[in-house]
Amino acid sequence: MSWTPPGTREPPGAAGCARLIDEAFATYNFHFRTVTQRAAGRFENRDWPGSQHDAVQRIELYDRAVARLVRHLHVRLGDRATDRELWLATKNDYAGRTKNYLDRAFHETFFNSVTRQIFNTVGVDKELEFTKAHPLPAVAQTRSTIVRQHSYRGSVWRLVEAGLGAFHLEIPWSKFSASVDYATSAVEATVAQHGGRYSLRGLEFLRPVFFRDYRAYLIGRLHGDDYLAPIVVALKHGDNGLEIDGLITDADELSILVGFARSYLHVDLDPVRDAVLFLKSLLPRKPLGEIYTALGRAKQGKTERFRSLINHLRQTGDQFVDAAFDKGMVMVVFTPSEFPVVLKVIRDRFSSSKTVGRRDVEERYRLVFKHDRAGRLVDAQEFRDLKFKRKRFSEPVLQELSKEASKTVHIEGDEVILGHVYIERELTPLNRFLKEADPEQQRRAVLDYGQAIRDLAASNIFPGDLLLKNFGVTRHCRVIFYDYDELCLVTDCNFRDLPQARTMEEEFGSQDWYYVAENDVFPEQFITFLGLNEELAALFRQAHGELLTAAFWRDVQLRINRGEIFEILPYKRPAPHAFV
Repeated sequence: MSWTPPGTREPPGAAGCARLIDEAFATYNFHFRTVTQRAAGRFENRDWPGSQHDAVQRIELYDRAVARLVRHLHVRLGDRATDRELWLATKNDYAGRTKNYLDRAFHETFFNSVTRQIFNTVGVDKELEFTKAHPLPAVAQTRSTIVRQHSYRGSVWRLVEAGLGAFHLEIPWSKFSASVDYATSAVEATVAQHGGRYSLRGLEFLRPVFFRDYRAYLIGRLHGDDYLAPIVVALKHGDNGLEIDGLITDADELSILVGFARSYLHVDLDPVRDAVLFLKSLLPRKPLGEIYTALGRAKQGKTERFRSLINHLRQTGDQFVDAAFDKGMVMVVFTPSEFPVVLKVIRDRFSSSKTVGRRDVEERYRLVFKHDRAGRLVDAQEFRDLKFKRKRFSEPVLQELSKEASKTVHIEGDEVILGHVYIERELTPLNRFLKEADPEQQRRAVLDYGQAIRDLAASNIFPGDLLLKNFGVTRHCRVIFYDYDELCLVTDCNFRDLPQARTMEEEFGSQDWYYVAENDVFPEQFITFLGLNEELAALFRQAHGELLTAAFWRDVQLRINRGEIFEILPYKRPAPHAFV
């Protein structure tokens, strides 16, 4: 199936434009699902490079579909391409065509993307855009065709066996009974926390299998008298067939699996809304936009995040305030004081110590958008031409934007236009967290900070600037990197041992006596700039001392260049004896 724009004919009217947009979205969605459906084959064949290629290709589909349609509409409509009356009628016709679509919100977002490009919209055009959110119907939680239900009939083992056995992958199970035993133990432990077996009513799984990187996931929930609890089975394609590699029975762990620091899941859903409802029932605190994004529907995730922000500002009168614990040299960072996102605008001028420019920064954000985020890179969503009332900005933020970002930010009367901005989840800066946390929390954060650097290295990412202020701490106490202006690939760096001085003059001179190229990195110097106190620095050296050696980084480079697979998993693996 492919959409080929009709040849040059009489310009379409409103109904014709609506049909073209509807067909273009259907074609985009077909290609999106086609790429997504490859994930099962990639998993079955252990084709990990292929799965990484698919992840990038799928991300690029949306913008290409919109751009192709906009070009075609300009050709077909000619001078009428920006006829406002035509587009008002087109919107009305399109609303009628899509009103019964189960994932209607996706179609409306696509329509908005098209009109915004045609009219170069600044802010929100309430007449030409669909702005109303459609509440998801709760009935889909129990009647959805993508949910498979299994009733509890007195045996937890039989319940789990039925749940796992209903999935049919083209890979034979390795030790299926032992896998059921292992999963049964986890289910029984979870049920015991909620009143025991007498409260258990059944087990439900989403029928589609979820894929990411090197694992497949079966996502389900235990249904009790007055509770829902997650049960997620992580599967790997081992040498002897299909194996359980881990189990998630905790909502916090599930939140990390579908979190904003992870690459998008590949799962073929029709409709998408029912899977969103299913996940929302288990993660009531997770924003709807983050769930859409985790399922690969990044554009809808952006739409939901922006709507949530606008609704918050409208309902509360909240203002944007300075969000920087330490001022950055590249971004102006601000946040609604009572809403957990930050907005980042690139400064007009950077400090002389910075060797990057605006285009370099933008390119690095694009790299992260398409790269494996490994659970350690925040998902920064890019927006253009947002408009807010001037009164929504505190005076210090407004002054900083006017002074430092005048190429991007424009004030017109009582409105502020952000020509280019990144919006991401708000995190507690690691340096602030360490000042406010108790000693045990400090130790955990420093250890996870080192693990974050390891995970990034394994995904071929070198943060560039390892200062604590460039990392944040989530509510799950995970350390995430969020400052991308000096980020680069590990394989592009030249990791060097610090040269040893040969004379007194060299050792005590005020300047480096050895040549340093632009991509040279000296890991031994990392610890000097972190600002850790003596106790925490010693803890870091003890647990992660090899990160301070060039040998570690050169070894990672060698392994990446050899094509070695590094597995960075969002769950804990079972003990080795679990399936014996």
